[in-house]
Amino acid sequence: MLDFFRNVAKTVKPIFIGHKYYYMWVGFLCFFMFLGLVAYAQQLYQGLIVTAMRDQVSWGLYISNFTFLVGVAAAAVVLVVPAYLYNFKAIKEIAILGEMLAVTAVTLCILFIMVDMGQPTRVWHILPFIGAMNFPSSLLAWDVVVLNGYLIINVVILGYVLYQTALGKEYSWQVIGPLIILSIPWAVGIHTVTAFLYNGLAARPFWNASILAPRFLASAFCSGPALMLILFQIIRKVSRIEIKNDAIFKIAELIAYAMCINIFLLGAEVFKEFYSGTVHKAHVQYLYFGLHGNTSLVPWMWWATILNITALILFLTPRTRENFLTLNAGCVFILIGVYIEKGMGLIVPGFVPSALGEIYDYSPTTQEILITVGIWAFGALFYTLLLKFVIPIYTGELRFGNKGEPSGQEGYEERVKAQEVPAKEVYVD
Repeated sequence: MLDFFRNVAKTVKPIFIGHKYYYMWVGFLCFFMFLGLVAYAQQLYQGLIVTAMRDQVSWGLYISNFTFLVGVAAAAVVLVVPAYLYNFKAIKEIAILGEMLAVTAVTLCILFIMVDMGQPTRVWHILPFIGAMNFPSSLLAWDVVVLNGYLIINVVILGYVLYQTALGKEYSWQVIGPLIILSIPWAVGIHTVTAFLYNGLAARPFWNASILAPRFLASAFCSGPALMLILFQIIRKVSRIEIKNDAIFKIAELIAYAMCINIFLLGAEVFKEFYSGTVHKAHVQYLYFGLHGNTSLVPWMWWATILNITALILFLTPRTRENFLTLNAGCVFILIGVYIEKGMGLIVPGFVPSALGEIYDYSPTTQEILITVGIWAFGALFYTLLLKFVIPIYTGELRFGNKGEPSGQEGYEERVKAQEVPAKEVYVD
């Protein structure tokens, strides 16, 4: 156990060593994190009155980002299934990067919930068996269980695979297999429970549709992998990790299928609302055409729709899907389109018009925007530091000496002579 902690401590060293651009990037992110902390301090001092959320619209930018990020976390299953169940080698080699993104996304989800509560001391209210919102009757308590459970599963998988790799050993399927199999339905579960949070509010007809959970999953399997594709291309440019084009193009193909389902489900829901002509269509009308002169979300939603359809066309055609210029453009379009559709386009219309017919045009305040940017900057920093921790192990530049075997430079030289490791490795005791 002592050797374990000693080895882990030594792997932290690469985090503090890097190119000048690395330090500039970290400083850039820290600047926005500082702005977010200042804005959050003001929110803690004055309360949620500094936000634009009111009784009419009680969820806003924070919950919008939470909903989007739950989908990003769930999308890790898009890599897990082909990598481990179908043994697709090109994706299996980078599945760990997707699990790192899942860990980062769930961490940000928890942070957005914290800031949305106003006071951190209110967290105990949603804890299972402890808070006033008891488990299993409370869907919020279920959300706490599935999010933290998914975080623990991915952290254990990530830690075990990395440690075995650092020892120069293959991971045992008997150890990791059950966790991987469990992570697949759990990934579906975290977004399904999130959809049920909205589904269960009978007084909000915009969310009270059984199609909401499938829509959440379809959009998640678009936005999460799109973000991964951009990250993978950056990672292979700035590190020695080899990410094959086959993996990127296969993920892009999976995105194309998910985009077809996502747009189909969205179209089915819009058709149902407008063709039925009930009073409940007011929410969708407010979103796409405005209601009684209130059109603040209309341009955003139409831009999101145009971007999503354009991305679908780019991803459906193999020629554009396998061209990195159009592939990256499609990824950006998906991220912006799904972020708008699943964020403000989902949250605000659920409250507008209210149960009393009142229309409240919600627009985030400067404090909300700064806090949101600060949390996203923290997520980018967290993933960057994870990469600095993981890359030396992943590429074989760093290995741990086993107890009872020569370690350090002596052990390294002996293993090179025995042709057990490549001569490029850097060894630590």
